[in-house]
Amino acid sequence: MDFTKAGVARKLQLEEFECLRMEAYKNARIYKEKTKAFHDHHIRRKDFQEGDELRSRWEGPFKVKEIKPYGVVELFDPQSDTTFKVNGHRVKKYYGYKSPREVEVLLLEDAPKGEKA
Repeated sequence: MDFTKAGVARKLQLEEFECLRMEAYKNARIYKEKTKAFHDHHIRRKDFQEGDELRSRWEGPFKVKEIKPYGVVELFDPQSDTTFKVNGHRVKKYYGYKSPREVEVLLLEDAPKGEKA
């Protein structure tokens, strides 16, 4: 058994393994960049101004008191006179609310007898 030939072969194997590992890191970085670009392309920017009325999924309306950096919005609740901060992606613009009295109700009647549907 020749130890020098075995040592050279082992070094070549290690070098080949290192090249494969570096290529895998490079491919993972490229994949992450493309995925991030795709995700960022589909994000809708929300531009709020002070005084706008906003709502969350279940509550509202709230008034925008201040816009902070990194998407933070400080809201004022007129019902309880409190202010709080929320992520700007968690709220939507408030366009008004129709009370149940204002909602139009349409009743479907049966077709007159003798007519086929």
